[in-house]
Amino acid sequence: MRHQLLAGVCGLALLLAPTVFAQTQTQTPAAQQTPPSAEKPAADTDTANAADNDKQAPVPFEGGQLTITQKEQYGEKVLAYDGKELASNYDVFFDKIVEVGGIKVALFDVGDGGNQCGPATVIVWKPEGGTIQSTKVEQDECGSPPSAVSDTAIYFVPYLLPGEEKPALQWSPTDGLMISGNLTYMPEPGTDWKDIDPEKYQNIIDAFHNEAVYRQAEKLLGKDMTDMATSLLVGGGTEKTASGAFYASGCVPHDCGGNDGFMAVDPAQHQLYFARRGDNGQPSAWPAVATWPAEVKEALDKALGSAN
Repeated sequence: MRHQLLAGVCGLALLLAPTVFAQTQTQTPAAQQTPPSAEKPAADTDTANAADNDKQAPVPFEGGQLTITQKEQYGEKVLAYDGKELASNYDVFFDKIVEVGGIKVALFDVGDGGNQCGPATVIVWKPEGGTIQSTKVEQDECGSPPSAVSDTAIYFVPYLLPGEEKPALQWSPTDGLMISGNLTYMPEPGTDWKDIDPEKYQNIIDAFHNEAVYRQAEKLLGKDMTDMATSLLVGGGTEKTASGAFYASGCVPHDCGGNDGFMAVDPAQHQLYFARRGDNGQPSAWPAVATWPAEVKEALDKALGSAN
């Protein structure tokens, strides 16, 4: 299934590269975050050799060179053009060179690394008769969405969590970075409890694609729905109880142990159960834990500790 996005401008979907657009709608940030060049070598016992393997070759660009260097073994990497620093962070990787509006543009992924947070995109270009320019595209603390390139602009379509609304961005050498439309999360229309298949879910957040699940979650969680979904981002597949309900736990990126979530879905009984533990150490629950079936309560206790 996919998110259906409502764009505030007509024609935006037609301008996006189809493969990137589909990826943006269906994958969590974790699945988007690591470019092939960012993959570390398999087990390497020689630290010096591993460091050499991580070095990236200079990229020829508009009469100069784009370089990625690292002064200290565990320090930040620096993106520079002929010695002029353009960006720095712990993860810096060359993506590709494209042409937008007749101007060559180099794209780099720059980020903190770590769980479930994709990198920001650094755009580098050289206007005709001008000097090298760069700008960073980041929509939140977890970087920016993947880029989709057309002949006239680069588009950034965000991954949306349940209950979320975000702008889609576009960049061009002439107009810079601007908002191209507003996107709102929507479940798949007409889907019901009978359509739920947890075997297909990479993360239990995928259950929100189901309209019946989404509408009930909306009633239970209200304005807390996006925060609840965020607390499940760092997580994997689901587990099942004896009766057939399925559940999973997770946490907020970079805050595992400090902001954790739990979600259970009972398709047979048409019931949802949510819990989130924040800084105070005690879970908030929707509905109240006292109303939960014993097996779901037991799963919660194992995942987040005793709810009592």
